[in-house]
Amino acid sequence: MLLHADNLTVERGTRTVIARLSFTTKAGDALLVVGPNGAGKTTLIRTLAGFITPSGGTITLKDDGGDRNIADGDVSQRCHYVGHLTGIKANLTAAENLAFWATYLGDGGDRDAIADRVDDALAHFGLEALADYPAGLLSAGQKRRLGLARLCVAARPIWLLDEPTVSLDAASTEVLARLIQMHLAGGGLVIAATHLPLGLEEAVYLRLGPQAEADRLLDEGAP
Repeated sequence: MLLHADNLTVERGTRTVIARLSFTTKAGDALLVVGPNGAGKTTLIRTLAGFITPSGGTITLKDDGGDRNIADGDVSQRCHYVGHLTGIKANLTAAENLAFWATYLGDGGDRDAIADRVDDALAHFGLEALADYPAGLLSAGQKRRLGLARLCVAARPIWLLDEPTVSLDAASTEVLARLIQMHLAGGGLVIAATHLPLGLEEAVYLRLGPQAEADRLLDEGAP
């Protein structure tokens, strides 16, 4: 699986946030998008997820051979997207929130299978004791871990993460890093916008911002 952006341009209002950006990443890779505030990191993640329509360029997903577009293969149908908001419903319990995501994002399965996946996800993020707590009563860090736990309840090959370590302590950040490494080892692909190192063994960096744009123009021969 290859994900390729070619001359991607994204505008928000009258401002061009991303201009002629091209990159390729593949299964087993972690691409970390870095740069200062306002550089377009969140815009890029949301564009890849299908929430923003680019004004120019293309986003292509190809099969393992890299020579064929995946049928109906837009990234949004094959990704987990975790943004700034946790994506949880305050009036549902922690377990009920994950059961919803398992049903909505997953490939079906009976109630027992979903319950097993929910239990495993809660345990992975140390939330099993809070399974029956309303999500609205959880701390900011617990809510963030619950939002990330949906990565465990439905198998999707592409993970798009926007500042995934917000509100996480060091131990929880390590838990997330191990989960990402497992996903990559299984042939998954991760694109994450981040200000902080995620503790991954290997990662490729994509830098956005004025300096990155200046460097790109110099590479193209501009004065």
